[in-house]
Amino acid sequence: MNREEIARRVPIVAAELLAEKGYIAAVDVIMRLGWLTPEAHESWRFGRVPYLEQVVTGNLSRLGFTMGELRNFAQQVGLRPSWTGYVTWGKKGRSPLRFTRSGLPELEQAYATHWLKPKA
Repeated sequence: MNREEIARRVPIVAAELLAEKGYIAAVDVIMRLGWLTPEAHESWRFGRVPYLEQVVTGNLSRLGFTMGELRNFAQQVGLRPSWTGYVTWGKKGRSPLRFTRSGLPELEQAYATHWLKPKA
């Protein structure tokens, strides 16, 4: 999928997720685009892989562009950002999950941001 296709698909996927769930999460967008399988997502959520980007198919440039398109869509339609803590699933306790290899705070925050409808 090239940048033009991503720019066309992200608003469609984001709008679908907003209608279905009432919010948009980057992880859900990535899954809906077909770059993250449910099995790979589960492996990450259970802490079996060190960071999400390791199990996402494709390159980081495409992923970064997608994240920017998601943020642009959310801002254009007036959604509000809400940081969401991601922790491991399972009975062994809750450990924070990482999204990126680098662990840069601004990237981690971008992935962990859910976009919500404005408060009424």
